[in-house]
Amino acid sequence: MSMRQVSVVGSGRCGQDRECRELYAAAVELGGLLAGAGYVVVCGGLAGVMEGVCRGAREAGGRTIGILPSDDRSTANPWVEIPIVTGIGQMRNMLVIANGDVVVALGGGFGTLSEVALARKAGKPVVAIGAMAEVEGVLRAGDPAHAVAVVRSLFEGK
Repeated sequence: MSMRQVSVVGSGRCGQDRECRELYAAAVELGGLLAGAGYVVVCGGLAGVMEGVCRGAREAGGRTIGILPSDDRSTANPWVEIPIVTGIGQMRNMLVIANGDVVVALGGGFGTLSEVALARKAGKPVVAIGAMAEVEGVLRAGDPAHAVAVVRSLFEGK
């Protein structure tokens, strides 16, 4: 069996308000659950949801790949195990999507919406917690544990 990779997309900007703290905590939980299930986490490698999911995965002994918009590895969050520089800015979103077998969206705004759209256009399954769950063709999940259960069922169906 080849290594399964899950791309996680979501808000890169998150302040200290309650909603952002909850989103970050959900990302940490999601990363830990994905790693515990044996999946490699792929993300954009920066802050917010990307940092949270990498942190959760690494703390659970998992592997993380961050596909960075710049050509500077030092911009990766400290939980990225393998930083991949691109120097192509937001166009790197397609590389984040292309490197996951399944995409999980957690919260997010227009950047996340663009990644969800790219994934759907590429025929990749998308599981969403929060706002992106309203996008046509996206599978809804109520929380990180539910999202990982849906991801697992998608892999079992392949």
